[in-house]
Amino acid sequence: MVDPSQTRHDEVDRIIDAWHAQRPDVDTSPMEIFSRITRIDRILSLKRRRAFAEHNLEEWEFDVLSSLRRCGDKPALTPGALMSELLVSSGTMTNRINRLEAKDLVRRQPDPSDKRGVLVVLTPDGRTCVDAAIQSLVVCEKQMLNDFSQTDLRVLRTHLRNLLMSLEEKPTLS
Repeated sequence: MVDPSQTRHDEVDRIIDAWHAQRPDVDTSPMEIFSRITRIDRILSLKRRRAFAEHNLEEWEFDVLSSLRRCGDKPALTPGALMSELLVSSGTMTNRINRLEAKDLVRRQPDPSDKRGVLVVLTPDGRTCVDAAIQSLVVCEKQMLNDFSQTDLRVLRTHLRNLLMSLEEKPTLS
């Protein structure tokens, strides 16, 4: 990792400096974290899209397929379980399942434990596709972390996990 004693400035530092010049009365310290997370998310999203495009997948397609692939012994998930895991609405999930079904990456089947329900099942083509895509994703993400030591990565994982858990535990403001 870069020596913290070296003064380096990123775009967020420039934004914070501009706010301090205009509004010195505002504590912008939370922006130093969340603006960086937002920028990292945008960069990661672009790189992930490129990795998934190699397999003719969109990010959301990978998310659905990987949710199903991680089920292990379970043959499928309900649309409701997918909605909960992926944090999307019912209409969005239905649309996603329809589109993946049209590409023969998933199929619907009756839920044997609920006569009115359906299960979403990964097809063999879906499994092949998501298995290849996860390989591309991991290679891409490892490259992005090359400059960090294992100790730095362990600390970063811990802090990010703690931040995420803290945010997930707090009620969302309306």
